[in-house]
Amino acid sequence: MRKYISIDNYFKTQLMIGKKKDKNKLLKKVLLILCLSIIIFSLYTIFKWCIDNSKIRQINKKINKDLNINNSMEQGKFINPPNNKNSNYYYYVTFPFYDVSFSPFTLKNAETVAFIHLKNTSVNYPVVQTQDNTYYLNHSFDKKANEAGWIFMDYRNDINNLDDNTIIYGHARLDGTMFGSLKKTLTSNWQNELDNYVIFLSTPKQSMVFQIFSIYTIKKESYYITTNFSTRNKKQIWLNTMKKRNIAPIDTEVNINDKILTLSTCQNNQGGRIVIHAKLIKIKTNTM
Repeated sequence: MRKYISIDNYFKTQLMIGKKKDKNKLLKKVLLILCLSIIIFSLYTIFKWCIDNSKIRQINKKINKDLNINNSMEQGKFINPPNNKNSNYYYYVTFPFYDVSFSPFTLKNAETVAFIHLKNTSVNYPVVQTQDNTYYLNHSFDKKANEAGWIFMDYRNDINNLDDNTIIYGHARLDGTMFGSLKKTLTSNWQNELDNYVIFLSTPKQSMVFQIFSIYTIKKESYYITTNFSTRNKKQIWLNTMKKRNIAPIDTEVNINDKILTLSTCQNNQGGRIVIHAKLIKIKTNTM
């Protein structure tokens, strides 16, 4: 039996159908605009990333051109030598200093305070320092805006009078620039090479060699970037904690008389960190 509806109900039904169609059309338009916005933003982000990387490559090319290195075999002053004569300390203090001529870098950026080099990574950069720990997160060596940032020292540190813990930061760029290549230090290939456990830090006044004693990853925290300790006991507890975190196949002696150098970079977008700690083992006055 055919079902009949009144004219009023018919038009009401058609009106409801029309409204539903209008809502669906509006929803489709909103989704389309949202998708287009995401695509445009993604393309802009990729474009900006490529532009920033291109600028960093140009800066690095110029730095490498200006870089004047002298691998000085001068013995220098041994710092806090261990009693254990079989310690790797006595192997690493034989490494030559990494002397750098600073005038090409300080002329371009007066905030240049050091030059850092880590074997079998891309870490080979002048280090800058300013009044905070944010400026060089998005400014490059030429002080122009750049999301790649630059390698910089914690503003709390004094490079000429080392604190208990001197910290150097840098972004972990996907192309390996800045501290992007520090992820290599988490691999067995890098860790199994004995000669890799040395960090060279040169300043206009002196050159230093640091021996790595801990490599690890950790969630974001502030404890590992403590610069000074109010008591010897607090420093010892900190050193024990940092050494306990180590994942590399090394067992380096470290004590409260050691001056520490810390490298810190991001591991992931969730706030993870790659951290390297090293102790000062020898130093000399710079003549370059």
